[in-house]
Amino acid sequence: MSHSTLLQVDGLVKSYGGLRATDHVSLSVRSGEIHALIGPNGAGKTTLIHLISGALAPSAGRIQFDGMDVTRMPMHARVAHGLARSFQITSIFNRLSVLDNLALAVLAHAGHNLNFWWPARHDAERYDQAFEVAERVGLAPQINQLAGVLSHGEQRQLEVGLALATRPKLLLLDEPMAGMGPDESERMLSLLQSLRGETTLLLVEHDMNAVFRLADRISTLVAGRVIACGTPFEIRQHPEVRLAYLGDDEEATA
Repeated sequence: MSHSTLLQVDGLVKSYGGLRATDHVSLSVRSGEIHALIGPNGAGKTTLIHLISGALAPSAGRIQFDGMDVTRMPMHARVAHGLARSFQITSIFNRLSVLDNLALAVLAHAGHNLNFWWPARHDAERYDQAFEVAERVGLAPQINQLAGVLSHGEQRQLEVGLALATRPKLLLLDEPMAGMGPDESERMLSLLQSLRGETTLLLVEHDMNAVFRLADRISTLVAGRVIACGTPFEIRQHPEVRLAYLGDDEEATA
């Protein structure tokens, strides 16, 4: 795995009047790693993901991605450069099949005008690419099912597939396992683990068992500030993190 820095965030501030949702946040994400953001509710994690993806503009600070300053770059341009956010890239079209949803994402990434979506259904190359993505996220058996009838977990798999169809260098994930049962969570965990080294991941997740199984490094946000960054072992042992989030009785066996 390359240890070059793919994403560098420096002094990122997002203010709403007198409230700072992020307070001079700085962090780096290395190429090829799985990097997790943890912290209590209201810590600023989702705001930070919004800022990195381009959904929000920062009040101050700088974002560099793959050697490029993207601080003021719009979201669609960041996606084109390989910075994608799952669950925010596009909506699932419930009345289209899994394959059609993925083909639509492939077409959009290729720069097609989606007004010509239906004639493009005959584009075999794009559909081959869409099928490959479906296989990648474990939805090959469901390719002809309407997206609207998929289970919650399968819809989340599809949303990851929509993001992967843009061929991202960095994929941002905001609580990918939220609302899932144990079996669905395990499938999502396996999917994300399978992306290690193939696509760099930055994820927000409250499931600490999943975080400690997945992450190469973890950054902890509290009250809009990064209070610690390190390996899972280092974060487990960090006194401020234990006090602010994990709790003194957090077990080291997850």
